Amino acid sequence: MADRRTLIDGLKQTPAALDPALEKNFVFQNKKPGEGATHNVATVASPSPNNSRSPISTRIRADFASALKRASLERQLSGTEPNTLQDILEEAIEPWLKSNGYLE
Repeated sequence: MADRRTLIDGLKQTPAALDPALEKNFVFQNKKPGEGATHNVATVASPSPNNSRSPISTRIRADFASALKRASLERQLSGTEPNTLQDILEEAIEPWLKSNGYLE
């Protein structure tokens, strides 16, 4: 077995990097840096496809979180839509926002 060495020593002994063009090709997959990745994943049409999504963070009761996760997983297994946490929450929140005058 090889002698153990510190991380710093290991990095110092690392061979020189590969060709920079080859590295960029691997990292960016022939796309310009900052162009953003595209995925070959089918997306489900949302009711308003022109709306972008914004991240939010909140806390909910543990029993709600558990039930929501269970619902999501069971719906994914059965192929029922909506089945992601995001889509389920959006579908649940939309009627409340409309009935209270926050959405048209």
